[in-house]
Amino acid sequence: MSANETQFDNILLALAEKHTGGVPDFLQTLASFLRRKTDFYTGAKQAEWEKMLLDIFRKESKIAMAAHEEKVKVREAAQRMKEEKERAEREARQKEMDDNKICDITDEEAAAIIKEQEDKKRQQLLDGAGDSKQVSATNEEVSKPIEKAEDDSEKDEVGKLQPNSGNGCTLDKYMWTQTLQEVELKIPFNVTFALRARDIVVNIGKKSLKVGLKGQEPIIDGELCAEVKQDESVWVLQDSKTVLITLEKIGKMNWWNRLVTTDPEISTRKINPEPSKLSDLDGETRSMVEKMMFDQRQKEMGLPTSDDRKKQDILEKFKQQHPEMDFSKCKFN
Repeated sequence: MSANETQFDNILLALAEKHTGGVPDFLQTLASFLRRKTDFYTGAKQAEWEKMLLDIFRKESKIAMAAHEEKVKVREAAQRMKEEKERAEREARQKEMDDNKICDITDEEAAAIIKEQEDKKRQQLLDGAGDSKQVSATNEEVSKPIEKAEDDSEKDEVGKLQPNSGNGCTLDKYMWTQTLQEVELKIPFNVTFALRARDIVVNIGKKSLKVGLKGQEPIIDGELCAEVKQDESVWVLQDSKTVLITLEKIGKMNWWNRLVTTDPEISTRKINPEPSKLSDLDGETRSMVEKMMFDQRQKEMGLPTSDDRKKQDILEKFKQQHPEMDFSKCKFN
């Protein structure tokens, strides 16, 4: 397109915009101009000026049609490329789904799979040269029940599970640990493919928790031991196989004795928080925790707690202030 061809575009566009009737009105104005201001119609034979008009319009028509066809080809090629890309993406997604498919199975098939897995575990135990330690899915030793009490104060603890090193519990399918502020839950999935977030169901309620694979029986689905802050509780997928969940406790002065109410109970008396963790607490909370730990040790040794000592101190002061009174037969709780 030459510069001469476009030098009047602005003028012609401004002129064309004033013709509300469109192209017919615009051409009428041009034809009228030639009639009134030139000898276009009278200076040559009709056949000659008609031929001139047709030649000019046919030439421009060919240029316009060629440009239009080129645009159509480019648009069609772009559409084909888009459709080809979408088709390839669909095929890739379908292949990935086929490779990583989680399907529903019948009860008979599920029973057969479970039996096969149990046989494999049994064989692994036999191959382990008589190692009797029970190992969970997290490769941690499963929490064991307390078999005997060290003294009379621990009679009620017999049968409860011994806390794991994180003051929580290690079960066959998952393990959890805790501090006074939060609970951390680790759930490994025994799958042969890399999990993605969309394959997993995690629903954290104020006092409920559901975790599992989509389309499968959940690993956990029950009522939590205590209430948690939903907005501050989070979960992440680790190593494409393991779900880590952090539950923010509402009651930050209590140890959980189980994760969900259907779990076996652990002995909270056996919990031994790391001293280094106390330094992370604010002053008031730290004082309360230290008091709880002191009272727990005193009870285990059959000695008075801090509250008992306060009562004894008050009683002694009262005795000193009233020596005339006989307290030998009085009992104070």
